[in-house]
Amino acid sequence: MAESDPEPVTFGAGHRLGAPETLGISTLDPGHRPPAMPPGRHVTIRVRMLDDSEELFDISQKASGKVLFDLVCSHMNLIEGDYFGLEFQNHQKMIVWLDHIKPIIKQLRRPKHTILRFAVKFFPPDHAQLLEELTRYLFALQIKQDLSSGSLTCNNSSAALMVSHIIQSEIGDFEESQCRSHLLNNNYIPDQMPLIDKIMECHSKNIGQTPAESDYQLLEVARRLEMYGIRLHPAKDREGTILSLAVAHTGVLVFQGHTKINAFNWSKVRKLSFKRKRFLIKLRPDLNSSYQDTLEFLMGSRDCCKVFWKICVEYHAFFRLFEEPKPKPKPVLFTRGSSFRFSGRTQKQVIDYVRETEFKKLPFDSRVQHDSRLSPLPSPCHHEVPTEVSYSRAAALLVLHTIPAQATDNYPFPVCLSVASNSPHLSASSGHSHGMVNGQKSLELCSHSPDGRQPSPLTSPLLNDACSVRTDDEDEVRRKRFPTDRAYFIAKELLTTERTYVKDLEVITSFQSAVGQDEATPDSLKSTLFSTFEPLHKFHTGFLREVEQRLALWEGRSNAHIKGDYQRIGDVMLKNLQGLKPLTANLHKQSEVLFELEKACRASRKLESLCRDFELQKVCYIPLTVFILRPLHRLIHYKQILERLCKHYLATHVDFRDCRAALADVSEVVDQLQRSLIKMENLQKLLELKKDLIGVDNLLVPGREFIRLGCLSKLSGKGLQQRMFFLFSDVILYTSRGMTATNQFKVHGQLPLHGMTIRESEDEWGVPHAFTLVGQQQSVVVAASSLTEMEKWVEDIKMAIEMAKTSNGPSSDLLTSNLTDSKCPEDSSAEAESEDDMAASQTSLERPAPHRGNTMVHVCWHRNTSVSMVDFSIAVENQLSGNLLRKFKNSNGWQKLWVVFTNFSLFFYKSHQDDYPLASLPLLGYSVTVPSESENIHKDYVFKLHFKSHIYYFRSESEYTFERWMEVIRSATIPSSRARAMNSKESHPH
Repeated sequence: MAESDPEPVTFGAGHRLGAPETLGISTLDPGHRPPAMPPGRHVTIRVRMLDDSEELFDISQKASGKVLFDLVCSHMNLIEGDYFGLEFQNHQKMIVWLDHIKPIIKQLRRPKHTILRFAVKFFPPDHAQLLEELTRYLFALQIKQDLSSGSLTCNNSSAALMVSHIIQSEIGDFEESQCRSHLLNNNYIPDQMPLIDKIMECHSKNIGQTPAESDYQLLEVARRLEMYGIRLHPAKDREGTILSLAVAHTGVLVFQGHTKINAFNWSKVRKLSFKRKRFLIKLRPDLNSSYQDTLEFLMGSRDCCKVFWKICVEYHAFFRLFEEPKPKPKPVLFTRGSSFRFSGRTQKQVIDYVRETEFKKLPFDSRVQHDSRLSPLPSPCHHEVPTEVSYSRAAALLVLHTIPAQATDNYPFPVCLSVASNSPHLSASSGHSHGMVNGQKSLELCSHSPDGRQPSPLTSPLLNDACSVRTDDEDEVRRKRFPTDRAYFIAKELLTTERTYVKDLEVITSFQSAVGQDEATPDSLKSTLFSTFEPLHKFHTGFLREVEQRLALWEGRSNAHIKGDYQRIGDVMLKNLQGLKPLTANLHKQSEVLFELEKACRASRKLESLCRDFELQKVCYIPLTVFILRPLHRLIHYKQILERLCKHYLATHVDFRDCRAALADVSEVVDQLQRSLIKMENLQKLLELKKDLIGVDNLLVPGREFIRLGCLSKLSGKGLQQRMFFLFSDVILYTSRGMTATNQFKVHGQLPLHGMTIRESEDEWGVPHAFTLVGQQQSVVVAASSLTEMEKWVEDIKMAIEMAKTSNGPSSDLLTSNLTDSKCPEDSSAEAESEDDMAASQTSLERPAPHRGNTMVHVCWHRNTSVSMVDFSIAVENQLSGNLLRKFKNSNGWQKLWVVFTNFSLFFYKSHQDDYPLASLPLLGYSVTVPSESENIHKDYVFKLHFKSHIYYFRSESEYTFERWMEVIRSATIPSSRARAMNSKESHPH
């Protein structure tokens, strides 16, 4: 298959380790060998791999490009070969990809003297979509090459961090003299010398990280960079401005230098074409866009246009289509344009194949030492070589690049691949019902429903069976190797929730960076944000690293050679909580941050727009103001975790004393902040509600407290009309959901609490669960959805009336104008959507509405329920993160997801490294129970979520985690009345 020189360095991957011949399953159907070689004269093709080694392949000149590409992938036993290609310099001195369809003889003029380069062709947005470790390793080598060549530009911090992961993978754990010597002898980035100390500092933090983990972390940093996977194609606009064009999974990008100045998403592009030197992008009509219908760019030549056009066609097909496009029928007489088409599997087909095929390949083991050609210095001996036959990381390589050889100068784009429903379902029923599938998620849907209605605000996790990771009995065996002590799982909860907390701090620091660069932001606000969150983020990043290392030692899977009793966590918490104390000194002033931010936004429309746009980003999965209060809530979480540990341990346990001391420290801080926290949570909720309401003039006034919000039906001459009611300590507002793009609630009227009385009116009006609010100026008859809802409303309103009697509270004149029902016709507002109606609506994550439509107000509107301020307070104290297995709807398979519970919702991620959730499931209205015998769920630690006809099963890893998930979910699914909640809050088991 491949010619090899006498030197062992040119042997194939399998031959180097004595592995049996691979079966070549990379880009072929399961079980098939590479296609038979066509007859004709053979030629030797030289391919340079990503590790700069070269391999020789003997192939017929009449063979297609795909035959050669399959040989290369087969040689490496590479399953996910479709992300890669073979590139070479053609006779016009242009770098092009090898066409899979055309014969090699028509592409390579002098095959013996041409070197093809194996390289990454398609860069997915998330490396978690790469399912094989070998694939991630090859991607890491590509990043290493791009860094070295300077094509992957970044700041010094990112460069140092990436190089630290590269050398961790190559030479192992940090040892100062070895690391410095290695960096002096090897250049990974241009102008490396000034960064050596910073690289060494980063490398010292990677202790215990395996080569595979280092590859993963390298890709994690790289994928966030603006130039990740970007290959620039020089161009000019109509005015002659020098630009560059590039293509990515999202669409066509425009760069000026190394700065992205524009992007045209595939959903906005109707057709790509080229005429001579002109590259044309035809956009779909958009009334809100200032762009003209067709954009024109001038490139160096027609061939330059054609090369870029072809890679655009391939990128679109690979990431947006479900399957390889079918060839066009040949015309009888005349041909027009090019016959070029994408040839190969789409990303969805690759993912489905890797996950579903039972055809196995030889394992790729990253623990094997690196080949000397990959790493100038040998790996340390702490990476053990396994006894079984396995792939070495170095031995896994072979180089290929593909060039788009032909082009059709006219390439139309389908409007939308398919539509997925936006019901409260956690799973869509079939693969074809999902939107754009690009492996990472199946949530990219069309912007509007077929009837033109606005999308429902409830984001549902459309996580389908086809794009899922299945777990089997081997996973259970692996889990059972871990410690079973309850203290271990309590410590693991600390780890999982700390990961989420650090991610939340990253959101605030990125917001801080965004507003810090705007001249409209007051210096005092910049200073407050920076002095508060930057030190906290730095501290908790270090704390998280220590917890991860301790848990690794506790599990016995660390390769660290330190010995000792590490099955405890109290010492780590005590040390870090003492270090955290100085940083909590100013947390009681978080309300000043909220006030100052609100004041600055009122003073500057530009800053207000910046904050609104930031809050619409996917990373901002909960209201921005909630993120600002996260540090205070996290202290409560620490207290709860330590209380559980102290309750679990005997007084004689080695960890008990440290846990008790740490608990005393954190309790002291929490007690000092408790009064401030209640006020800040009230302020945060008022700020959040202000964004949800239209027609309110002065919601934020001293002394006003938020008590409850939710749905009630208001009785009028037109019958019962669904209204959203907001109960404050001095007034009740009733609103309806506006039929606007903002999804905000329009105020219809206000009912001052001073002098109000309340009476039950079910018999009077013949309406179930009805009661009358009798005010000094008007009376309103309302009905709750259930007896429980009515009792909660009546109890809270009576309590608020008593508060108003004894308080000289704020003025209740809230409205911008004297709004009454006569001025706001009852039927002019939104009609209530049932849960089933919402199944027909759709959402777009790429083009969010101008106002966030998935807040708790909107959830209450759709679920016809209510929540109180006490419910909100309990919810933020009952946050939880961790891995859960979710049962597929139509099979016995289970899907592993990273799940975060907060703000009455479950947020679903593929892994804890992800920056934003794939989907969310609001839990209001759901019940959580244990499956019955008749449901045939023969697994331990499974709980069931049920709402109307929607049922989901989730499985946790231990009895403790099962109890915790049940506990926190019940806090969201069973909102309590104010009195009961206050009592349970005081006696809440921690």
